[in-house]
Amino acid sequence: MNGANQTIVLEFFLLGLSKHPNVEIVLFVLCLGIYLVILLGNSSLITLSILDSNLHTPMYFFLSNLSFMDIFGTSSFVPFMLVNFLSVRKTISFPGCALQMYLTLALGTTECVLLAMMAFDRYVAICNPLRYTIIMNMRVCVQLAALSWIVGSVNSLLQTILALRLSFCGNNIDHFFCEILAVLKLACVDISFNAFVIMVAAALVTLTPGLFILISYVFILATILRLNSAEGRKKAFSTCSAHLAVVIIFFGTILFMYLKPKAKDPDSDKLIALFYGAVTSMLNPIIYSLRNKEVKAAVKKAKPM
Repeated sequence: MNGANQTIVLEFFLLGLSKHPNVEIVLFVLCLGIYLVILLGNSSLITLSILDSNLHTPMYFFLSNLSFMDIFGTSSFVPFMLVNFLSVRKTISFPGCALQMYLTLALGTTECVLLAMMAFDRYVAICNPLRYTIIMNMRVCVQLAALSWIVGSVNSLLQTILALRLSFCGNNIDHFFCEILAVLKLACVDISFNAFVIMVAAALVTLTPGLFILISYVFILATILRLNSAEGRKKAFSTCSAHLAVVIIFFGTILFMYLKPKAKDPDSDKLIALFYGAVTSMLNPIIYSLRNKEVKAAVKKAKPM
């Protein structure tokens, strides 16, 4: 594309499902309910992890990071999206769009890397239990969590800067929020370099953690199967089943988004992206609450007599 029709963009219009106002009302109610569950569920897990000494372990340290990430990540776009569902003029300023694009991408990348760190924690706990407290000390846990945040922030900063340096020929973003691929479609110039950087970054921050998690669970499974007692195998598997469920939902949604056949109706792709961004964050605390005896015990202890 040439830049003949480029314009100075001061704000963007978020089209979403503006052609289907009745559907937007339904989505408003649904997304509001999901967002409230995200806030309640994840903030409860963080509070329990702080107050209950039995939860002062590496696994719950990482889980608190994941919960904070889910709250912060969804808060970067869901409240604004809810307002737009009820608005006639669905706009976002250029700086606001840049910030939203940075935060959603940064927190998505950070979660991907953090899940790999949590897999390493489970690997050490099951495959090397006698040295677990030595290897996974608080200093190491903080360093691993910080590395996740740094990788996510650096990747997102690079992607956002490259996207915002482009010239745009329009300001109608065909999405609910400022998703980077939707923004790139407005560019008047060649975006092959941006596409290449996105592809390389996806391989590094998505495929690499995914492969690391897969290898970790191969070793974990091999160790569990070598245990003599059925009770021991059950107990060992229960310590990582919640994390495994979260990993399957997270990476399963990503694979479905990018490997499925191209939809005839582009609105379906928006809804899938919405599911990836909001519903997975809602499921995380529910899964950990249902699958962990420690969380159940902490909830009972926290209940007033």
